[in-house]
Amino acid sequence: MSLISLKDTITIALSVKDRHASAKWYEDMLGFETVYHADEAGWSELQTKTHGVTIGLGEHTKPAPGNCVPVYGIADLDSARAKLEGAGVTFDGETDVVEGMVKTATFYDPDGNAMMLAEDLKEGA
Repeated sequence: MSLISLKDTITIALSVKDRHASAKWYEDMLGFETVYHADEAGWSELQTKTHGVTIGLGEHTKPAPGNCVPVYGIADLDSARAKLEGAGVTFDGETDVVEGMVKTATFYDPDGNAMMLAEDLKEGA
């Protein structure tokens, strides 16, 4: 039994220079479908061919190639974070909140690999 209960979704977050151009590339080359562009948050999401797996494109002026962060969907981020921190898991700063969209928190495995928890704040999520 695990310490926290994750949803059956995962977003693979990638760093890109131009989200719109990258989304078009993933559509044309791999047949993914753009779910949305959140320009105010610098974020785009595409549905892959695998159920429950999306690609998230975070726009950065100097993206870090090869930097890939699995983002696990979770119903109650605050509770999960408290449990993980209680078990000695290290988090990278405070929980980030984009009101009406998402709440996220980055944490690390014992080898320093970054991962993230994300709670969907959209109505009906």
